[in-house]
Amino acid sequence: MENENSFWKQNNRALPGRIKDQKVVNKGGNKVPTSFQDFQESVQDAWDMGRTFRYSDDEFCKISSTSDAKISKRVSHSAALNVIKTHRSNKIITENIHKSSIGTNKVVNCDAVPATTGPINNDHIDAIDEQSTEQSDHSTSDARPKYRQIHAYPGRPQLLRLSSNLSRDVEYESKIEKFQTLLEAPMLNLIALKELSWSGVPSKMRAVTWRLLSGYLPTSLERRNSVLERKRLDYHSLVAQYFRVENRDEGQQDTYRQIHIDVPRMNPHVQLFQQNLVQEMFERILFIWAIRHPASGYVQGINDLVTPFFIIFLQEALVSSNDLDSFKIEDLSEEQRNIIEADSFWCLSKFLDCIQDNYIFAQLGIQAKVNQLKELIQRIDGTLHKQLQTHGVDYLQFSFRWMNNLLTRELNLRCTIRLWDTYLAESDGFAVFQLYVCAAFLLHWREQLLQEKDFQGLMLLLQNLPTHNWSDSHIGILVAEAYRLKFTYADAPKHLEGKS
Repeated sequence: MENENSFWKQNNRALPGRIKDQKVVNKGGNKVPTSFQDFQESVQDAWDMGRTFRYSDDEFCKISSTSDAKISKRVSHSAALNVIKTHRSNKIITENIHKSSIGTNKVVNCDAVPATTGPINNDHIDAIDEQSTEQSDHSTSDARPKYRQIHAYPGRPQLLRLSSNLSRDVEYESKIEKFQTLLEAPMLNLIALKELSWSGVPSKMRAVTWRLLSGYLPTSLERRNSVLERKRLDYHSLVAQYFRVENRDEGQQDTYRQIHIDVPRMNPHVQLFQQNLVQEMFERILFIWAIRHPASGYVQGINDLVTPFFIIFLQEALVSSNDLDSFKIEDLSEEQRNIIEADSFWCLSKFLDCIQDNYIFAQLGIQAKVNQLKELIQRIDGTLHKQLQTHGVDYLQFSFRWMNNLLTRELNLRCTIRLWDTYLAESDGFAVFQLYVCAAFLLHWREQLLQEKDFQGLMLLLQNLPTHNWSDSHIGILVAEAYRLKFTYADAPKHLEGKS
């Protein structure tokens, strides 16, 4: 795009249905964004890494769009120190739990681990160390933009060390047998597969299950191999036809330029995603997706949604001893890389079909979902809603990213993959269910949010939620609560209507 400071195209023409530019002043005298345009202006530097590193590697909404806004340094400093202190104590407690539980089967319960109702997983997953980050920086080609590496920002959910070790599936042997029985049937019972997958898919069964749940593979066992071969050839034909520079028009070249900027700064602290071959695979996937979806085109944030599919299909190609964090993609054959790339593309395309309106001009689907989340929380928990409204926190300021990136920036990759097991297994698509997941996610932090006394403290917490120690059990609790909310409210549409 010509203007790299904004990822939404600006168009000020008076068109029917265009949201009018309005400003509402709260009791404190500060202007609060009330339209999508205002919100866009307040986060127009969200993807400019050079300017946003003072907050985190993610978007951080400006506190006010007015130049005369006064922010108390004492209050802001105090809120930041509280966040740092909380997460530092959580990290120490988590490390102590790990040390005391090594070699034992003892169940440890601790308040520092949120919403833990079962045994804590003793498999300790270390964060990516600084040395591997520096190595990944050196491995990046000079032809690609370089960005500063991110380390332990307070509350920033770090991408946990990935592992292709399948030992965790030992306890799921009976579940694996159920999957095998379903998958080996001449005609797959898709409803039964969704019911079995909703509570989580064992890692060794995940690749083929995701292909089936996304609609990429047919239910007929006899036709699967032929469909896979044909779809993979179709994808690479599209790449050969459209990806060459000489075949691109001006709009397509702008799309590629934006993708080329975004991909290198995706997971910059993980060596795997800084390899040139991996980045080139992501660029082709995103560019061909944008070409095939002209109504929306490429929108920043879609690049995050490729990652879970890429990891699952990469794991399928590896032996259990490989460590994905430091694995060199060039060690795979070209045929294996082509399979991973094509399958990631087709599954992404199927996955995004039910949320296509999230990425059209002005991202109207996300705006609607944010408004629905606001009305839902107002009905479920008026106290929490009042706390956010009193301090001038607009739902768009924090939940836009939740909707746009499907919580991939709030959760570590392992938890994202577990959450997507449920998303893919939703019988009517996950677009509706994700609204209730976001509601359950916000309600999970209710007590911490009610303790905050000002706008700065609330936004620091909402933009840096402490999910770095979350595991599959936390996601299980989250989706169970989301299901309860959906069962209670989905058939009572009055909760989605604004008050007159």
